[in-house]
This record gives sequence, structure tokens and C-alpha cells, in this order.
Amino acid sequence: MIEFQTAGESHGKGLVTIVSGFPSNLKILPAYINQQLKRRQSGYGRGLRMKIESDQVEIISGIRFAKTIGSPISMIIWNNDWQNWKEILSVEGSNYNYEKISIPRPGHADLVGSVKYNYDDIRNSIERSSARETAARVAACTVARRFLEEFGIYIGSYVESIGGIYSKNTLDPFVTSKINIKRISNTADESPVRVLDKEHEEKIIRKIKSAKKKGDTLGGTFYVIATGVPVGLGSFASYNSRLDADLSHAIMSINAVKGVEIGDGFNLANKFGSEVHDEITLKNNQITRSSNRAGGIEGGISNGMPVIIRAAMKPIATLMNPISTIDLHKFKTVKARRERSDFVAVPACSVIAESMTAWVLAKRFLEKFGGDSIEETRDNYNNYMNKIYSRLKKNFSK
Repeated sequence: MIEFQTAGESHGKGLVTIVSGFPSNLKILPAYINQQLKRRQSGYGRGLRMKIESDQVEIISGIRFAKTIGSPISMIIWNNDWQNWKEILSVEGSNYNYEKISIPRPGHADLVGSVKYNYDDIRNSIERSSARETAARVAACTVARRFLEEFGIYIGSYVESIGGIYSKNTLDPFVTSKINIKRISNTADESPVRVLDKEHEEKIIRKIKSAKKKGDTLGGTFYVIATGVPVGLGSFASYNSRLDADLSHAIMSINAVKGVEIGDGFNLANKFGSEVHDEITLKNNQITRSSNRAGGIEGGISNGMPVIIRAAMKPIATLMNPISTIDLHKFKTVKARRERSDFVAVPACSVIAESMTAWVLAKRFLEKFGGDSIEETRDNYNNYMNKIYSRLKKNFSK
């Protein structure tokens, strides 16, 4: 079973991740991970922090001569901004006269973290609950992404809306299995807000500029799509082995995500069953579906169609024109505290969601096919895929 853990604070010395469980001989280079880290940092509406940090991963262990060796992979992303925070976040403590924060931001982890962990300084909540932690996640999950590519599984995303602005040329990913997510995601990457057409982009950028002037923030929705996913990942045998539940948990774990749909999601609740379910058909003597409103998952198991996830991210909690809260030191109503932040981070969130999707799919893939080396995993996978329909025919012809 693959696992990863992250550690580090937003303004601490660095972000650390340890990844374990991947087979040996998987080819991966730091440049490949850095490419995904760069994608995470991009997007119109990001804050000043992105000008300070230029995320680059340093691999400490687990990879030799550009290949995994089967042992845990440890990585660190150094924080450039640490130089300005050494005294405030000192491990040993210091005589530095710093301000203890007592004014929580509504919608953030400031207050609940202080209650749960009995803090006397909200800074402790701010540092670990910050979305800066997701840089370490992207580094970890990029190992999973590289692993999946060995088996023809590709993951991409695009932004559907920001601030309630949707495109007139909406892509319908549920109609067919022939969706080129690499091309779609590359097109999204060319846009500063990761949308698929120029008119849509211009409207959104105008809305973001308006939010900036008001000292406000914006949320939005995005799609993540994985193609090449084989039939049989996940299970209906127990509640915690269902692929759709696993994916939903992973995407909901991302900061500020408040809603997740698999396939056509909530829209399916408004229709007749005959309009919802994807007819099973034969094409070139292979079983397929006439549509993909289920989003590639039936009964908690992947069905061979593209896996489709839609998620909603709320507006960021830090406002430059803040709303009311309470000063915990004085127990009086005040305006919320400002903290350096983005105005919108939906484009970045979509990239992080790609990473979390990759992790879940790789976990379920290795659960099914196993292997201590990439060669062994490939043999197991090829044996399964070469015989999948012949076995089915044999079973039902008895």
C-alpha cells in the first residue's frame, strides 16, 4: 500500500514529504516534479507569495540514477520566505518581540484550530492549515502521476467557472469516452485562469480585477478527468474500498473545497433513470458505454470509461476588506485580520486536485496489480488486460 505524509509550516524552513510503497525502477526526475509544482503556482489572481517562492524539489532519498529503488522517497521544498520568519517561527524560542494573533478570520481554521489545540496564538493555526502545504502534496502525488503514465493513464483538468462566470462553449465530458484530456489540460494551462476559450477568460479576469478593487475574493468550479483507467479499480465489498468515495475524500481534503461530484453528480438527481444510466454496448467486440454520466465509476468500481470529477472551491477566507469577527484577547467585535493571501486560487486548486486524483488511482491500481518492481506490476497488468473479456465470456458460457 502506498502512503505519503507531509510536514512543515507555511513560513517555516521548508515543506517535507515522505512517499513509500512504490515499486522499483520507475523513472522519475526532479524536473518532472518541478513542472507540476510550477503549474500549482500559476494563475491570475494569486498573491505576492508566488513572487517570493519558486518551488523546486530536492530529493533526499529513494531515487538513484533517475529510478525509484523501492525504498521511501523523501523530498523537501525549501521556503525562500523563511529568512523573514526565522525569529517568529523559531524552534528553540527567542527574545524577538513578536505579535500574538488573537483575531480569527471567518471561514478559516484560525478559531477552530485555537479551540481544538488550546493555542494562545492563532499563528499556530495559520501556519499548518495554510494551502502552502499542498506544494508538498503535489510533489508526493507527482510520483503517483508518473507511475500511472507507465500504464497509459493520464490526468488533467480545466476550470469551469470563477465567480459564477461560465462559458457559453461548455465542454460536455459525459457524452463520449473519446476525450483527449492531455490536449484539454494543455489548452487550460495556456490560460492564466485555466479556462478553455478566450472570451470566457477575459470575462473572468475582469471579475477578478473587480474583486481586487473591492478587497474581496472569488471561488469557482473545475473538472478533473482521468483517461485510460482500467476496469476494476476499487470495490463494492466494503464502504472504505469504493473508488468514488476515496476520490471524494481526497478532493475534499484540499483547502477551501466544499463540494465534489462524480460524473454528472447532482444533475442526475433531476432526471429519469432512463436519461441517467449509460447504456452498455459492444464496439469492436469490446464492452463500452454509449455515454459517461456515471463518470467512469459504477458500484464503487472503475468501469473503463474516463473518471470525471467536478469540484467547487469557496472564495478564500482572507479579505483585504475584512468582515466582522471577535478579538479573542479583548472579547470585542472587530474587523477580521488581514494575512497575505490570494484573491482567487481556483486554477491552482484544479492542479492540486489532479495530484490527489493521481494518488488515489495509483493506490487502487497497486492494490489490484501489486508488484515490487515496475516490471512485475506491468506483467500483472498486461495479463489482466489481455484476458479480461475472454475470462468474462468463458464464465458466462458455462
